Amino acid sequence: MNSIALACTCVLGLLLFVLGLTITVTRSRVGPLSGYAPEPDRLLTKLVRAHGNTAEYAPFLAVLILYFGSQNPPHWQLGCMAGATACRLLLVASLLAWPTMSKPNPARAIGALGTYAFGVALCIALLAGR
Repeated sequence: MNSIALACTCVLGLLLFVLGLTITVTRSRVGPLSGYAPEPDRLLTKLVRAHGNTAEYAPFLAVLILYFGSQNPPHWQLGCMAGATACRLLLVASLLAWPTMSKPNPARAIGALGTYAFGVALCIALLAGR
């Protein structure tokens, strides 16, 4: 198994579970044990959106990364793995660091577009059998 693939999978897993734990801790501090007020500048709202978005993309990216990591991947696939992981981290950071989610920010756009681009590249490679 390729060490870059393992590291990327580990980072994606940690991102998902740390966000989940952070939501639990935040809920215990601010009160609502389920749901959240959809206010785009509140920390809990940002955390829930970051976790939900991570849960939407990280699992399938991890499957692709582990599959290619077991196949002696070429450098461009390793770059896609690292790029997709970095984009997921950037997207989460941009959701949490910006004052509000109600306005677009460039880091969020780069994180999202990068996730799509790297994810599509890996899917095409899977389809092509490479």
